[in-house]
Amino acid sequence: MSFSIDQVRADFPILSREVNGQPLVYLDSAASAQKPQAVIDAELDFYSQGNAAVHRGIHTLSAEATQLMESVRQQVAGFLNAKVPEEIVFVRGTTEGINLVANSWGRANVQAGDNIIISAMEHHANIVPWQMLCEQTGATLRVIPLNADGTLALEVFPTLIDERTRLLAITHVSNVLGTENPVREMIATAHQAGIKVLVDGAQAIMHHAVDVQALDCDFYLFSGHKIYGPTGIGVLYARDEILQDMQPWEGGGSMIATVSLTEGTTYAAAPWRFEAGTPNTAGIIGLGAALRYVGSLGLKEIGEYEQMLMRYAQQALTIVPDLTVYGPDSRLGVIAFNLGKHHAYDVGSFLDNYGIAVRTGHHCAMPLMAHYQVPAMCRASFAMYNTEEEVDRLVAGLQRIHRLLG
Repeated sequence: MSFSIDQVRADFPILSREVNGQPLVYLDSAASAQKPQAVIDAELDFYSQGNAAVHRGIHTLSAEATQLMESVRQQVAGFLNAKVPEEIVFVRGTTEGINLVANSWGRANVQAGDNIIISAMEHHANIVPWQMLCEQTGATLRVIPLNADGTLALEVFPTLIDERTRLLAITHVSNVLGTENPVREMIATAHQAGIKVLVDGAQAIMHHAVDVQALDCDFYLFSGHKIYGPTGIGVLYARDEILQDMQPWEGGGSMIATVSLTEGTTYAAAPWRFEAGTPNTAGIIGLGAALRYVGSLGLKEIGEYEQMLMRYAQQALTIVPDLTVYGPDSRLGVIAFNLGKHHAYDVGSFLDNYGIAVRTGHHCAMPLMAHYQVPAMCRASFAMYNTEEEVDRLVAGLQRIHRLLG
């Protein structure tokens, strides 16, 4: 590892606080990662020194803000290895990006009798928009089932494809199980049948490098707050030839070329035609700072450290009595579990008393809960700032809960 874990932790001010009289153990980064001081400073600097509305302003502050925003677009394109910056659309997050594709590309390309393929491990954000599109168009959803170990039943996938399949919408990494799907191979299979592919990258983007050209995906999405950036900002990557052909989903300022009450409206070129209204400029600048931060540490080095920590956690948790762990042995970022017959909410509340923050509930993946026939799970998610000592505290907390509750 080329970075110091002590220095990394020192870069995140919130990690020094206490919760319920205990040093904070933050194991909820899959929901929202904490922010390094560099991101906090970038947003603060914009608001204190450069705040202005972007685009079309001729004064200095507006021009500077516009340049900063567009430089981050170029930065994101490089981060994903997109061909051109114009393939990058700024959205509020993965959810809005998927809805944009469903409402723009989907309404133009999906008709009655068509079908869309998803999987049983999807986040609700990659289920509900497609259900809505199917209700509106008369198309149907087809679902890749799960194996017992929490991996996709990949042998079923090709059998779901026919001449009316229009889209495969698949998660890169499960937000509950940590399963990393073989998306590159799945994309190749889909493309052989002329099917477009959308990849939900919300849970993959912070763990290793993503190369959209190598994946050959048509759409890729992620949220800034998952990769140590601000909330309320995300990215939709779309292949240039697809994006330029898509019609706007939202109307308003910034996305137009001309507006006439008598002759109608013409739209700006992509990607700006999909960015109606005043953007979250500070969030975009903060996202740029987050990408610079992880770049300075190295995604390869971050990934190696996190995998070491994951192996340690998986082994350490084996000593906890009555612990059920869900998902495959090989996983990224998260461990989902239940303790005996105790409800996940109760276990999570006890852990919070010990200063340990985990996520509890259905994790916006109710079909996955139904697959395992449980109402909820606990989920510990690990990031580059977590340590073996924090894993030990999680294990000790679970052992103590088992002793107290039986």
